[in-house]
Amino acid sequence: MFNPAISKLTAPPVSVVQDWRASYHGRLGELIDMSQAVPGYAAHPEMTAALECAAADPESARYGRVEGDIELRDAYAAHLGAFYNASPVAEEILITSGCNQAFVAAVLAVAGHGDEILMTRPCYFNHESALGMLGVGIGYVDCHAANGMLPEIADIEAAIGANTRSVAIVSPNNPCGSIYPPELIDEIFSLCKARGIWLILDETYRDFLPEADARPHGLLARDGWQDTLVQLYSFSKSYCMPGHRLGAVTAGSAFVDELAKIIDNIQICAPRTPQIAVTPMLASLAGWREENRQRIAARSTLFSEVMAELDGWELLSTGAYFGYVRHPFSGTASIEVAKRMAREAGVLTIPGTFFGDGQEDFLRFAFANAGRGVIAGLPERLTVLDS
Repeated sequence: MFNPAISKLTAPPVSVVQDWRASYHGRLGELIDMSQAVPGYAAHPEMTAALECAAADPESARYGRVEGDIELRDAYAAHLGAFYNASPVAEEILITSGCNQAFVAAVLAVAGHGDEILMTRPCYFNHESALGMLGVGIGYVDCHAANGMLPEIADIEAAIGANTRSVAIVSPNNPCGSIYPPELIDEIFSLCKARGIWLILDETYRDFLPEADARPHGLLARDGWQDTLVQLYSFSKSYCMPGHRLGAVTAGSAFVDELAKIIDNIQICAPRTPQIAVTPMLASLAGWREENRQRIAARSTLFSEVMAELDGWELLSTGAYFGYVRHPFSGTASIEVAKRMAREAGVLTIPGTFFGDGQEDFLRFAFANAGRGVIAGLPERLTVLDS
């Protein structure tokens, strides 16, 4: 009686893992939640005040343009232009209700039944399940520890087939935290351009690169980028407002026209309150965003140091919000390892099985919502599993 494309999907991974909370005995202290990618600090008071003010404005309760409020699109275009040393315009931006919606809309614009999107593996589970839900085929390029959990350009080229409509990558990566060097992103873009397919580049975590003022790539300054690039972004992490669901797509104006048809049938327009509130914050909270970038970078460094102390645990890659770790219990399903960690150590992580085939030996740790003291205390928790 149900749509088989939906019935065969797994339950939402974060919800599954959150249900394991009840299994923890509590004897080691408070449960440590390193499962969901959420900031562990509050929104800036100016952001909170702006949300309150916008919510009280009757205008925010009205329909807005399908493409998003022009004030936000203008402000975001200027923000991108300064960040990438490029000249995008408002007509090349569409505001969505979160980055997951941005991905779904982008896929709908380029692929249908019988088509294929090429993804790297391990892959972000919402991207994989979205394609399954839409009935779009998935091709995979495996990433390996020896290459820093990044894809090889030769493997991507070999995997592109007659039905491939796009290569989709995430940088900084979810789940691995690996950061694609600008040269690799440029190579992938050039390959997509040469093959006449789209590059969908999800940069949800671009405000958490390890170096200040680091430009992730130069694609927006390339001639004709509009014919190949579809860039995705989320305001949720950078402004600590994931519950308000606000994302953006940057692409050619013709692509934005196609997206508008899709969004009009999904949601009509993104929520007005966060659109109104975040518009002035793109400029005014630049210093605050930099402080948070430093904070998360320090947690990533500490996480690397902590994992290096643990016998049998191997950190394959880390960056932005995530660390991808090989657990020491070879032959045991990752979901069973993660359940045991929750039950005996009071630590929640996402098991590798949710990130694709061949990921049973791995766990994803999301440390953005864990303070330095919590991260430093991980060895004491995890060594419990050896007893």
